[in-house]
Amino acid sequence: MHFEYSEKVQDLLARLQAFMAEHVYPAEATYYQQLQEDRWGEPPIMEALKQKARDAGLWNLFLPDEKYGAGLNNLEYAPLAEEMGRAIFASEVFNCSAPDTGNMEVLAQYGSEQQKKQWMEPLLRGEIRSAFAMTEPRVASSDATNIETSIVRDGDDYVINGHKFYISGLMNKRCDIMIVMGKTDPDNPNRHQQQSQILVPTKTPGVKIQRPMTVFGYDDAPEGHAEVVFSNVRVPAENLILGEGRGFEIAQGRLGPGRIHHCMRLIGQAQRALEMMAARAEQRTVFGRPMSKQGSVREDIAKSACEIEQARLLTLKAADKMDRHGNKAARDLIAMIKIVAPQMACTVIDRAIQIHGAAGLGQDFHLAQAYSYARTIRLADGPDQVHMMQLGRNLAAYFDTLEKAEA
Repeated sequence: MHFEYSEKVQDLLARLQAFMAEHVYPAEATYYQQLQEDRWGEPPIMEALKQKARDAGLWNLFLPDEKYGAGLNNLEYAPLAEEMGRAIFASEVFNCSAPDTGNMEVLAQYGSEQQKKQWMEPLLRGEIRSAFAMTEPRVASSDATNIETSIVRDGDDYVINGHKFYISGLMNKRCDIMIVMGKTDPDNPNRHQQQSQILVPTKTPGVKIQRPMTVFGYDDAPEGHAEVVFSNVRVPAENLILGEGRGFEIAQGRLGPGRIHHCMRLIGQAQRALEMMAARAEQRTVFGRPMSKQGSVREDIAKSACEIEQARLLTLKAADKMDRHGNKAARDLIAMIKIVAPQMACTVIDRAIQIHGAAGLGQDFHLAQAYSYARTIRLADGPDQVHMMQLGRNLAAYFDTLEKAEA
């Protein structure tokens, strides 16, 4: 792979970095202050930032189809995702935040023309927000074939019954649509053809939001993570995406790019934590000399820089292979980055917290919230153990076949 970005990407990255410096970082304190006034609404400063981003041509950068977005592939988008990831709310400023990105990708790739017009176009314009509902409290959802939510055909409708939780984005007042994964054919002998995905407007009768779930005590407003019950929720049959039994196929198409986005955003968080750690070590004096003179502090800074660069290069390699050979061919590299990047971010951010002392735990720095976010991604889009299980299985089979062929 080539490590030099095209002029187009370099220009976008330079403009994005300038925008972050001029508009996003100075707005962080105001954003969180306004959020206290309406936890599930959109802080006024967010809409102002979005308009500035639209005017600057920094909008929908994630979509590879130029009809909808910037026309960037995974490798080209990766450094932009890293830059946006440095501030937890920044991706939304550019209409590049999860789960909206994944939902728009699903609709762009698999949606009908009606579904695109009704839901994707308002999402592209940033007029509404969305959620993706898969995880359930009663089953181990790390194995998605376990999900129990039923999607049953009844004439011209589907009727949905089930219980979901940690549904990111659903608490937001502007969340108008969910993509719900459930079973249309629970008795199919192929466990990966039992599931389907269907569009459910959040205001549909029978959709009952029970409560917001917290992560390490954070409610992650204004998106939040909802616990929701579906009680005889009826939606038109045309809301089904692609067809019955195609839920896993859709999920696999969604998750490859999504994992690149998650990992690069985490690398952005870790890079910012490293910079904060290094600056803090220079500025604080302990036992009569700057912290940066302490050997253990220098080691933490050095190890963090190495680990961030390793994760960055591995993620870029995965993105490049996806672009050149497809998601399936890159599945082992995608598993590797999902194992490596969240753990790396947790480790680096934890070191930064330690070097900041008690202040690192509080609200004056964003490190505690950043750690919560990084720790969440060790579970989101599949827990570490699932990726290690699949990667180990694939590698064992590959090298066994290789050895037999050489014998």
